[in-house]
Amino acid sequence: MVSNDPRDLLHGNDIRPFTVGVEEEFVLVDPATGLPSLTNTAVVADATNVALQLELSQCQVETCTPVCSNIPELGRELRQARLSVARAAARSGSRPLAVGVPIFGPPPGSMTDTPRYQLMAERFGPLAEQVICGCHVHVCIPDRDLAVQVSNHLRPWLPTLLALTANSPITDGADTGYASRRHVLWARWPSAGPPPHLRSAADYDAAVAKLVEDGHILDTAMVYWDVRLSSHQPTVEIRISDVPATVEETALLACLVRALVITSVAAVNSGRLPAPIDPAHLRAACRCAARDGLSGPQFHTAAGQSRPPPWSIAHLLSYIRPTLEHSGDYEFTRSALARVLGKGNGAVRQREAMRIGGPFGVLEMLSRLTTEGCTASEDRQPA
Repeated sequence: MVSNDPRDLLHGNDIRPFTVGVEEEFVLVDPATGLPSLTNTAVVADATNVALQLELSQCQVETCTPVCSNIPELGRELRQARLSVARAAARSGSRPLAVGVPIFGPPPGSMTDTPRYQLMAERFGPLAEQVICGCHVHVCIPDRDLAVQVSNHLRPWLPTLLALTANSPITDGADTGYASRRHVLWARWPSAGPPPHLRSAADYDAAVAKLVEDGHILDTAMVYWDVRLSSHQPTVEIRISDVPATVEETALLACLVRALVITSVAAVNSGRLPAPIDPAHLRAACRCAARDGLSGPQFHTAAGQSRPPPWSIAHLLSYIRPTLEHSGDYEFTRSALARVLGKGNGAVRQREAMRIGGPFGVLEMLSRLTTEGCTASEDRQPA
C-alpha cells in the first residue's frame, strides 16, 4: 500500500515552506437599501491596516492577506482585513458583504474607471460588467513544473470545494435556483472553469499563449482557471470558491486547500499519478455543485459518480487527514466542517433568511456574518 502520510512522501521536508495567503472580494452596498454602492475608490483610499484593491465594478473591493505560515495566523489576518474594510466602508456610507453575487444588481456602466478595466469593457462588452465575488487561496510552490502537477491532482476535488463554499443563490431579489450563481456567471469566460490536464510549465505557458493569441484574454492575468499558476507570485492559486460568508469558513477553505496542495506534492514525489478525469465529467460535476451545493440529495463527483454530500466531505477529510494532523489543523478542520454541515453554508443560510425575511432578511444576515468575530481584541485560531 502506498503511504498517504506527508512525513513519508515529502522526502524529509517539512510543511513550513507551504505558506498561504488569501484574497477575498466583497460587494459594497447601501446599508439601508441593500443596493450596490459605487464607492470602491473612496473605500480603497480611506482604508488602513489592510491591503485593499479596486475590482471590476465600482461596488467591489478585494482584500489580500500577507503571506502566512499557518492557519491561526491567517485567521487573524482575515479578521483584521474584514474589520478594516468595514470601517473604511462605513466612513464612505457603505457596507461590505461577503457574498458571491450582489442581492441587487448595480446599474449599467458601473465598471471601475481604470485603463485596464475600461479596455476589458471595450473588448468583452457586457461580460466584463458582471459582479461576482470569489475567494482565492495561494499556496507557495516556487517550482512551476511541480505546481502544474499539483494542479492535475487538485482537479478532482474542485466540485467538493465549490459545493462547500457556495454562497450566491440570491440576485435581483430572487432565488436563482443555483447555490452558486457566481460559478454559472464566471463560467461564461472562455478562460474560466477547471484547468486542463497539463504536462509541464512549458505546456501551461503554451496553453495560455494560445488563449492570448486567439483573443480570448488580454494577458496572463485573465487566466481564470479554477486552479492556475500565479503570474506574479511563486504560488499555485485555487479560485473555485465563492467568497465565504464568514471568516471561519474562509479559514476552513484555506486549510483544506493548503492540505490538498501538500498532499498533492507528496503524491507527485511518490510517483503517484492523478486520477484520470474526463474534462466533460469534471465540468458537469462543477455545474452540479454550483446548482445543488450541499443541499442536493446526491453529489456528482468528477468521476461521474453520485454520492450524498456528507460522503464527499468525509472523503475529502479522510484523504488529507495525515497532512492536517501533521500541521496541527485537524481538529479545527473537523469541527469547522461539522459546523458548516450542521448550520449550512452561505447558500443554505441565505435561502433560510430569504424564506423568513425576504431580500432584506438576507441583507441583514450577510451584514452580520461578514464581520462576525472580527473584533480588534480577538487573537485566536478560528473556531
